[in-house]
Amino acid sequence: MKKNKLLLIILAATISTYTCRDDDKINEGIEEIDRAIQQPIDQDILDVYFDSYYYNSNELNGLSNPSMNDIVITELLEGESVPTGHTLLRDAVESRSTNFSDQDYNYYILRINQGGGADQPNFSDDVRLNYEGSLVEDGQVFDSTVNPTEFDLTGLIPGWARVIPEFNIAESFEINTDGTVSYNNAGVGVMFLPSGLGYYSAGSNGIGPYKCLIFKFDLLQTEINDHDLDGIPSFDENLDSDFDINDEDTDEDGLFNFIDNDDDNDGVITRDELVPSSYVIDTNLGENEPILSSGEYEVNRVEENGVITIETVTIVDSNNDGLDDYLDANIVINYNED
Repeated sequence: MKKNKLLLIILAATISTYTCRDDDKINEGIEEIDRAIQQPIDQDILDVYFDSYYYNSNELNGLSNPSMNDIVITELLEGESVPTGHTLLRDAVESRSTNFSDQDYNYYILRINQGGGADQPNFSDDVRLNYEGSLVEDGQVFDSTVNPTEFDLTGLIPGWARVIPEFNIAESFEINTDGTVSYNNAGVGVMFLPSGLGYYSAGSNGIGPYKCLIFKFDLLQTEINDHDLDGIPSFDENLDSDFDINDEDTDEDGLFNFIDNDDDNDGVITRDELVPSSYVIDTNLGENEPILSSGEYEVNRVEENGVITIETVTIVDSNNDGLDDYLDANIVINYNED
């Protein structure tokens, strides 16, 4: 399955160290370089690349429904000027900054099409997309999709969780007679990552350690993840907003909050420490869906004959101590009890 291949190639970032598996021999004998030493090396590699390559900007701007396959990045030869209708990457990429593993990094985005859909994924959501991964140093393609691939952003290298949420999904899709799906107005771009936001020292099959990476992608669809089905989306269990849901364990029971269905270990599961609500919207009467309040999340939806029933849960702090009930071991209210 292509998803499994991607998880082998794009090494999981949900563990704290980037060591190879026992069956991955590519990194044997490789000494891990301090991130503070490797970061400026990666930065220099990316800077040289942006000054040495251009892309087909005018052609892409003229397309009504561009895809990653339309993106052509070409090396600027010595003494050559950027051809008319093309743009030097240096003049087109958007720069972003982040911190990962106590090291500051810059990463870069070439935004071809924002995407026409209403939704943008969170860093912990499932996404469906097409992609192609290659190395900055020589352009070698190490993986790509034939058909759209689905995967969980929490299982991928840290660069993906930062870039993909900047784009919207496709505006619409159509199922063709042969069973394939055509997407319209998808989020299309290219990410350029230092090794510190990639595989770093680990490498992988076809990828050596300390390699800067390029990924072209078409973002097609997304779905919010609630890994422990406790009613709170996984992105909102990232209490310190650091793109990492593997460092929050409120009750110190060895289970991170996003996979712990009783986050405060008070004997009342998290789902029961959230206040339930239900809305019925009759679209036949022109009724509109409600705007959910802060901390309120949809957990179920049923649509029948134009009538929509939405069930939600809401985070509460019943004693106003600044700690939500589901994280407060001193509050044992079950809001689902009769």
